[in-house]
Amino acid sequence: QVQLVESGGGSVQPGGSLRLSCAASGYTGAFYYMGWFRQAPGKEREGVATISSSSRTTYADSVKGRFTISQDNAKNTLYLQMNSLTPEDTAMYYCALDWDSRRLWRGDPKYRGQGTQVTVSS
Repeated sequence: QVQLVESGGGSVQPGGSLRLSCAASGYTGAFYYMGWFRQAPGKEREGVATISSSSRTTYADSVKGRFTISQDNAKNTLYLQMNSLTPEDTAMYYCALDWDSRRLWRGDPKYRGQGTQVTVSS
């Protein structure tokens, strides 16, 4: 059974930073995409960043240059370092895993965590 457990969300002022973590377990496939998507109140789900099993990374235009996705395979943990946060980044952030990146990018992955709230406000 695949489990994804996020942590690291919270409240931060504009311009601040947060690092999200996602502890993954139960997936045994050699090929995958892991990533993050987010959903703000009243808005559609939005893919944020993905990383493949070969460590290829992709970012949404809205976060390029500010967010960095990485993975520690030894710890089975996915990270999202978020810098220069703005109020527009306020959302629930979900960790996701799928072998089809398109599903992950539209926020409908095969597996996802419960989410962690990120609030950016002065």
